[in-house]
Amino acid sequence: MDTRIEVAIVGGGPAGLTAATYLRRFLRRCVVIDAGASRARYIPESHNCPGFAQGVSGAALLRNMREQADSVGVEVVGARVDGLARSGTAFRITAGPRAWQASAVILATGLTDRLPDVPWAEAAIAVGALRLCAICDAFEVRDLDIAVLGPGATLGRHAMFLRTYSKRITMIPVDDALDSPSIADARAHGIGLLAGGGRLEFDGARCTYAPPSAAPVVFDTVYPYLGYRGRHRLLCGVEGALGDGDELEVDAHQCTRVPGLYAIGDTASGLNQIAVAVGQAAIAATHVHNTLPFVPR
Repeated sequence: MDTRIEVAIVGGGPAGLTAATYLRRFLRRCVVIDAGASRARYIPESHNCPGFAQGVSGAALLRNMREQADSVGVEVVGARVDGLARSGTAFRITAGPRAWQASAVILATGLTDRLPDVPWAEAAIAVGALRLCAICDAFEVRDLDIAVLGPGATLGRHAMFLRTYSKRITMIPVDDALDSPSIADARAHGIGLLAGGGRLEFDGARCTYAPPSAAPVVFDTVYPYLGYRGRHRLLCGVEGALGDGDELEVDAHQCTRVPGLYAIGDTASGLNQIAVAVGQAAIAATHVHNTLPFVPR
């Protein structure tokens, strides 16, 4: 039998936990359904998160936010949502054998980074040899030897962003699109370019890239820009949620094209930052509360 609630939050990262904490403080019945795969767990130590001058790991931040959610009675179910559909005036959410009927749904599913196809990727992330967000942590690698790995069409743009932090930037393409204007612009600003098709290795502290028929080059850190997976997987089950070209549109309240269906954090934003996710969560949760039926104390 379906469990009836007011709001279902899909995803238990910073965005989802913030939204749930707000909703419980509004005395709304909600549940967080979390598969335990928040991108925040990859952060070894962030110095870009407001309020943590000495830095905070992603795992510690998630623990703190979970403790705060627990303190107001947020129910967190450890499960992966496999179905989301409109059911009359409500939504039906399924996760394995469990199902919920909710008046509103907040999607905080985030996204999954495409990492280099190597067995040591997570170990390299843990020590900063691989980094996933230059906006978050390029300040920490200023003046170091930095490689940028990705497709040629966008490689130069990412390299140019990092060029403001270090003179020693090198591009490593993963395809043959080397005639892109962005690569030409980057090279004009002194950014190096290595041949693609080589081997990326990790010695436990730093990464080494061996181009074909050339000597290996050691880097203090490597930023892979290989795209993402899974941003809008669940929206395929809700007619009208996605716009032309499968683009997700949200309004000023983080509501999608479907009334009652919200998207926050990396699910909705191109600026994938914890501060952005938390702000969007507060906006969405407050709007949900104000649109749900009035319940007097």
